[in-house]
Amino acid sequence: MVKKCENAQMKLVIGNKNWSTWSLRPWLVLKRMGEAFDEIPVQLRREETAADIAPFSPSGKVPSLIDGELTVWDSLAICEYLADKFPKAGLWPADRIARAIARAASAEMHSGFPSLRGECPMDLKLRTKADLTEATMTDVRRLVRLWGDLRGRFEGGGPFLAGQWSIADAYFTPVATRFRSYGIALSDYGDTGAAGRYAETLLQTPEFRAWEKAAMGEP
Repeated sequence: MVKKCENAQMKLVIGNKNWSTWSLRPWLVLKRMGEAFDEIPVQLRREETAADIAPFSPSGKVPSLIDGELTVWDSLAICEYLADKFPKAGLWPADRIARAIARAASAEMHSGFPSLRGECPMDLKLRTKADLTEATMTDVRRLVRLWGDLRGRFEGGGPFLAGQWSIADAYFTPVATRFRSYGIALSDYGDTGAAGRYAETLLQTPEFRAWEKAAMGEP
């Protein structure tokens, strides 16, 4: 069922909120912006999933943003499109250096950390204690270093990765959920506190909590 929003011009096609990390990212961006959009949910992991997605996405994957005659079918491309279309929304840091670093971190998340993705897929309802492989532990250590470095550099500007909230924070929110779901204590991987505080900050944003609340009601 399409979740319609009054005066919406854009449509965002998303997968199950319990699982779909890629859908979560542009959804958080749109919610943070306060822009109206219709939400088109597609049930994943079903025989009919591919057929249900096909009318909305040339890649056959979610998410997909439909804005008039334009379709954008990659999560980072969607976020960049929104940043271009709504420059006053401040979706990237205003400072050139902070913006470049936030973009680099988002791109690293977009293309990297394959072992963490595969071993610890997002499942908001899950609470367990995972025994991680060495490859996944390497991914976690890199995230701890990345988060700690950026928080140390930009902590004066606010509680998010580059100070104020940006697309980078949308990109790392699903990672914070993985650490919680799989019982991954960041202090075991070199965190002295900054990375853990950042993860908790992401999980407490009103936008993520609204997504999570909806996910808990999914079958």
